[in-house]
Amino acid sequence: MRTALCLAVIVFSSSGGEVSISHAMKQVGEVRSFAIRSLLAFLQRALRQPWFWIGIGLLALNFFSLLILLSWENVSFVIPASALSYVTGALAARLLLGEHPTSVRWAGILLVSVGVALASFGG
Repeated sequence: MRTALCLAVIVFSSSGGEVSISHAMKQVGEVRSFAIRSLLAFLQRALRQPWFWIGIGLLALNFFSLLILLSWENVSFVIPASALSYVTGALAARLLLGEHPTSVRWAGILLVSVGVALASFGG
C-alpha cells in the first residue's frame, strides 16, 4: 500500500509540477534574446509567477518521493512505473492547458503504458 501511495505521489506531483511550470512560462513569454540583460529580465518575470513556485514545490515533492520509493523498491520497478506520469501529463496538458496532443503522441503514450505494465508484471 505504501508503495502504491508513494508512486501515486510521484506520478501526480511530476505531472502537476510540469503543467504548473508550463503555465507559468506561457505567462512569462518566450526568450527572444540570449543577451545577459534579456535573460535576467526573463528570469525575473518567471520568479514573479505563482504557478512557477507551485511547480517547483511539486517537482521537489516528486524528487523526494522518488528517493523514498527507491529506498523501498528496486530501480527496475520504480523508473518504469514512474513513467506513468507521461499519461497523466498528457491528460493534464489536454484538460488544463488546452493542448491537443496528436494521435502519434497518444500512440507513444500507449506504448509507454504497455511497457510499464510489462515491467510491473515482470516482477
